[in-house]
Amino acid sequence: MNPLPHSKPRRDRGIVLLVCLIVLVVLMAGAVAVVRSMNTTLTSAGNLAFKRDLVNQGEQAAVKALALFGTGGSLSASGADTTNAPQFNYSAIRLDTNDQGIPLALLKDATFDTVAQASNNITRDADKVIVRYVIDRLCNSTGAASKSNCVYAPATTDVRGGSVQESARPPPPKSLVYRLSVRVDGPRNTQVFLQSSFTKPE
Repeated sequence: MNPLPHSKPRRDRGIVLLVCLIVLVVLMAGAVAVVRSMNTTLTSAGNLAFKRDLVNQGEQAAVKALALFGTGGSLSASGADTTNAPQFNYSAIRLDTNDQGIPLALLKDATFDTVAQASNNITRDADKVIVRYVIDRLCNSTGAASKSNCVYAPATTDVRGGSVQESARPPPPKSLVYRLSVRVDGPRNTQVFLQSSFTKPE
């Protein structure tokens, strides 16, 4: 009886090790991508939080503006709004703006100093927030306002409807429109611009 032939031991060629290394590299690349994605998400969430806070801070400018035109305010008297009043950050004429509608006075300090005063800025040193604002009357010239050179808002009681009724009775001037533009500077070089229009409180 012939003995079974003895088989030679197979050499380990390291294929399994090579596959494991490739899988580890893929897993490591995936982990790095996940970490970067999380960092980006956290940064975006932080920026949104900063922006929301700056928007809330900017509302302080609206309170100041309405106080100027409200009862007993410095610009509430008849004729008080016909001339520029830099001490109140007020311009009786429409300010020049860029393509986005932001007044150049809020973009350039030299221009701002001609229509407003930096001492009127609302600052919160603890939060590193600075609120700068300008108010302009939507008129093409200073002096008494008129329908031909200013923007007016119709009264809330002036109810109209239909093109025939519109053409037969155009709305008369009611309330003069003013524009409040705000720039809020915050930490991490964040910056927010806000804008709204309003009329004198009745």
